[in-house]
Amino acid sequence: MTIWILGATGRTGREIATRVAARGGTPVLVGRNADRLRKTAADLGLGGVEVIATDDLPGEIGRRRPAVVVNTIGGYAETAVPIARACLPGGGHYVDLANDLVAMPRLLALHDEAAAAGSTFVTGAGFGVLGVEAVVARLCADRVTPSRVRVDALPSVTIEGGPLGEALAQSIVSGLTTGGLRFENGRMVPTRPAADPREHALPDGEKAKSAGAPTGELLAAQLSSGAPEVVSTSGLMPTAPVLRAVLPLIRSLLKIGALRRFAVRRLGAIELKPAPRPREHSWGHAVVTWADGTTREGWLRAGDAMEFTTSVTAETAVRLARGEGRAGAYTPARALGPELAEAAGATICQL
Repeated sequence: MTIWILGATGRTGREIATRVAARGGTPVLVGRNADRLRKTAADLGLGGVEVIATDDLPGEIGRRRPAVVVNTIGGYAETAVPIARACLPGGGHYVDLANDLVAMPRLLALHDEAAAAGSTFVTGAGFGVLGVEAVVARLCADRVTPSRVRVDALPSVTIEGGPLGEALAQSIVSGLTTGGLRFENGRMVPTRPAADPREHALPDGEKAKSAGAPTGELLAAQLSSGAPEVVSTSGLMPTAPVLRAVLPLIRSLLKIGALRRFAVRRLGAIELKPAPRPREHSWGHAVVTWADGTTREGWLRAGDAMEFTTSVTAETAVRLARGEGRAGAYTPARALGPELAEAAGATICQL
């Protein structure tokens, strides 16, 4: 039940460590600064837990053989594969919070290696990915492969004061540089950034807007359904016509390495003012259509999207430590079933 939390002094890592302990797991706080790790443990009421300070994460993982490694340090396109591979000898498991179409495919490409070693690798353990794929999996249960799927991730997040952070800034910039994407005839193809804008009438009577986003929800929906046609939108994408019009220019500029690095640094340093979440609930939405014209629609309801994300990650890690995952590399619902979302505090309903 030893679960290493990499990046444990960060906001997300701290919350996951607390939730792992509450679920009966044994969190180990891992980072670079031993004093900060010990202070974090004391602040969280986890004074008795082990802390590990290291600059060589893969090497330390290979030597110590933890049951599960949770990666919250960000930069998943670069960090996920070497850290996950370090877990392989002995069947250790790996979890991260990636939600982009660079990092997630790289981790999923390790499926055969993980399966051969008896390890389970889970990428996208958070609101967006699980929030939509759990609905898709539930709607597609006991049915043939659908012809078309649309998913919408509509998070509602409480903003805490402090810097945005480089990990989140990297994810935002990565999404802007990727451009619009969708699945057509079973292949991922480019489309206009922020395409398919839509206003949603939510089940609780509120409204939310979304537009096409090149995020992990797109890939997760396709993998969970097998549908050849998949569209994914996010409530985090701009829907105003003026902003949508300038996205291609922003994308072109951010493809320049120096500008991209500058944007990540400046964006990560932005000081956010505390603000309550804009809506009571976060929503994952899916509409699934079959060749015979049958359509099913469903919603996932959660609270604060970041709180749900940390709950998902902790629940995933504890289940893997108990040996509940199947060997290979997966998105969360494909590794542990759509009920993982309900165990993390969400409700799924079909209309």
